[in-house]
Order: sequence, then structure tokens, then C-alpha cells
Amino acid sequence: MATTRFNHMELTLPRGTLTDEFRSQVADFYGGVFGWAASTVQVVGQDCLYLHVDEGQFILCAEVDNPIQSPSYDHLGLLMDTRAEVDAALDEIKSRAATDDRIRIKEYEDLVMERVTVHAFYVKHLLPIYFDVQCLEYKAGTEPTSRWVLQRG
Repeated sequence: MATTRFNHMELTLPRGTLTDEFRSQVADFYGGVFGWAASTVQVVGQDCLYLHVDEGQFILCAEVDNPIQSPSYDHLGLLMDTRAEVDAALDEIKSRAATDDRIRIKEYEDLVMERVTVHAFYVKHLLPIYFDVQCLEYKAGTEPTSRWVLQRG
């Protein structure tokens, strides 16, 4: 059986949302916190917002008549390598939240399981879903036998 991994997610927004100001705010927040790059791409005749981590992982934001509505904790998980990275991202987001009341943060106690501890928080800002920002800390000798590794060229 072939091995797969996630490559992208499309988020739909109400028509008229993707203004220059909105695009700039999204680029500033997600670029400043997570290092994502933002650009405009043409897809099916419209200018979509393209947020990318690298050439193979991205979020595409498009305007539609019937956009996603997520009043609950629907989310996309973002995996960081260390607890320190998660905490630094949370600190940066809290700093931004001090001057932007649109930022929603949900902090969690560590989820301690037999093999792994999950250190995480949720954040929602400008886009219609939460992002679950986390790291996985495995007990010695219980690490996964395989995992994706980012190699920068």
C-alpha cells in the first residue's frame, strides 16, 4: 500500500473577504507566528490566497457563496519539534492578542499518555478554523518507527 501524507487544505471564505487589507493581515499573522509565506494564485478564475510552509504544504483560501462555518473546535493540527517552539509561538500570539481582540486562544494542560505527552494550544485568527499547535514528547524507547522529516535544500 502506498504511503500518503497531507499536502493541503482549502478554506472557503465569504465573497468579498480577500481584500488587500485582509490578505496583508493574514500574511502578517501567519507569517510572523509560523513562518508561512503568502501569495496570490489564480484558481478556477479567481485570485486565491495561498499560504505555504514549503512547496508541498499549503492552505488555499478561496471565496465562495456558501463558505465553511465552524462554530466549534474544528481544527488543523500543526506539529512543532519542541515544547520551546510551541511556547514561543504561544507567547508571540499572546503578544499580538494584547492589541487584537479577534485572536482566540484556547490553552490546554499537557495531555500525558502512556507513550507520549502532547503539549498544545489552539488559536483562531482571521481564518474560519482553529489551529492546534503542538509538539509530541515521546518517552525514551517509545518513539515512532517512522516519521516525516523536513530537509531544507
